[in-house]
Amino acid sequence: MKKIGIIYGSTTGTTEAVAGMIAEALGVDSADVHEVSTISEDLVNGYEVLLLGTSTWGDGELQDDWYDGIDLLKGMNLSGKIVGLFGCGDSESYSDTFCDGMSVLAEDLKGTGCQMLKGVSASDYNYSSSLSVVDGNFVGLAIDDMNESDKTADRVNAWVAQIKEELN
Repeated sequence: MKKIGIIYGSTTGTTEAVAGMIAEALGVDSADVHEVSTISEDLVNGYEVLLLGTSTWGDGELQDDWYDGIDLLKGMNLSGKIVGLFGCGDSESYSDTFCDGMSVLAEDLKGTGCQMLKGVSASDYNYSSSLSVVDGNFVGLAIDDMNESDKTADRVNAWVAQIKEELN
């Protein structure tokens, strides 16, 4: 399998926990799971596949640590790299901006040359609006661990199976 790096930004620990779940399900070593504030061009260049995770804050914004991280990635040539996104949100309290942070990452990565992995169907989620939904699918894996924690493991495992299929 291709060399996978998982990069996340997490304020409350939820996105960090989901990053760990994804790593475990993919068999990615914990040394290849990085908090976004610690990344560098050299680190990013060491991976063929980047799985990027963010929570959504305020009116659909990225987690704070991502602002420098996305600037770094936007300035790189990511041609030949495969990128997948995962995001955490609250579909009840922030139903109109659910997991919008993923859409910010997706938009900012346009023009870097990376190939994006497919997202998951939005049909199994309850929310009113999300910029992260395109043609009925999220741009990555959406997680609402606050209101639907009973679905988190199944959603992670289904996305990981999808990733494995795409990477083969």
